[in-house]
Amino acid sequence: MDRYDPLRRRTIALVGLMGVGKSSVGRRLASALSLPFKDADAEVEVAAGRSISDIFAELGEPTFREGERRVIARLLEQPPHVLATGGGAFVNPETRSLIKSRAVSVWLKADVEVLARRVARKDTRPLLVGKDPLEVLKAQAEARYPAYAEADIVVETGDAAHHVTVDQVIRALSAFLETHTP
Repeated sequence: MDRYDPLRRRTIALVGLMGVGKSSVGRRLASALSLPFKDADAEVEVAAGRSISDIFAELGEPTFREGERRVIARLLEQPPHVLATGGGAFVNPETRSLIKSRAVSVWLKADVEVLARRVARKDTRPLLVGKDPLEVLKAQAEARYPAYAEADIVVETGDAAHHVTVDQVIRALSAFLETHTP
């Protein structure tokens, strides 16, 4: 048994606003812990047979969120892994309840100004099309932070490099599991 063994017993679900690094930090965290990595957005695209942008444009956000909930429920039935969720997933009460019952949730949190700089570099985010990223993120922070605050662990990432955030998450998970494991 190595020091990471306790961290491999439950799925680790990363939650937070777009651009915070759920997927990139998640991949590195999974590698560090020798766990599989799953990206809920990518899994939704595979299940739907189309991109998230297309789902939003053709079917709307409510349809996307329902598909996302079903995909996350399926993923949470699988053996422990690191799961990067979409930014809005943990806001859905059903999805949040599933994650809370079957995983350890980690809110990756960074200043919206930092996130706005990051997300402005990509044009693949349907909620930002034709909008000011900072304004969208401020509104999302106001709407979503109460739900994110229900996560088991909060890790303030700042503008740190991904490997620094991975170390922060591992330390926070270790501390959490020391006090929350029977």
